[in-house]
Amino acid sequence: MNWIGLKTLIYREIQRFSRVYIQALVSPWISALLYILIFGFVVGSRITLIEGVRYIDFVLPGLVMLNLIQAAYQQAAFSLYMHRFQRSIHEILVAPLSYGEMLTGFLTAAVVRGVVVGFGVYALALIFTTATIAHIFLFLFYCVAVSLLFGLIGLLVGICSNNFEQLNILNTFVIMPLTFLGGVFNSVTMLPEKAQVFVRLNPFFYFVDGLRHAMIGMQEANVLVGYGIISVSIIGLGFLTWYLFKIGWRVRS
Repeated sequence: MNWIGLKTLIYREIQRFSRVYIQALVSPWISALLYILIFGFVVGSRITLIEGVRYIDFVLPGLVMLNLIQAAYQQAAFSLYMHRFQRSIHEILVAPLSYGEMLTGFLTAAVVRGVVVGFGVYALALIFTTATIAHIFLFLFYCVAVSLLFGLIGLLVGICSNNFEQLNILNTFVIMPLTFLGGVFNSVTMLPEKAQVFVRLNPFFYFVDGLRHAMIGMQEANVLVGYGIISVSIIGLGFLTWYLFKIGWRVRS
């Protein structure tokens, strides 16, 4: 294990988003703050309790998850694509690092950015609500595991993309819509019975529900299904990403 090389790569990737902290950190915090103000107070003041929980407390876990997912995805996708675009990826490929160590470096930075953004949203919410955490270790698990999952997805998109526009396609047309439809602003029981079936087929529903269970103790889905989706996805996408690095597909040119 090349600890010096790995730490250098991790430090370099963290420095990458630290230099543009307004875009990488402050921007999602401001966006989340607006969601909290609008949906938590303006809309929430007109909605009764959901399963005995204030609306702002119900919405908050979904907002944390939404921003965490986007931060981890964007970090991995844009970082790898920029390395390819600037040809600096070759410096990493010729370094005395294994492919697993390369992935670890990129993914660690994605997890760090995702967790920092998520914790920042949580900290802002403390101004307006109690923002409790019922199960701290479960909360940390979902923050780290989901950041890791979408870091892997971001790396795959960074490998496949040919331009900057393609980097945002998945986020715009898949991640954002499925997250919003995954129960961020409403309980699944508030939907018609047929619509509930489609919601339960949405993997993002289990991410949001899992974090909501960790924060306020409210649970609408089978937690084992969420664990299974996250674990299988991380293992499968992790192997696929490692294999693409190994064969140099669209990485070596």
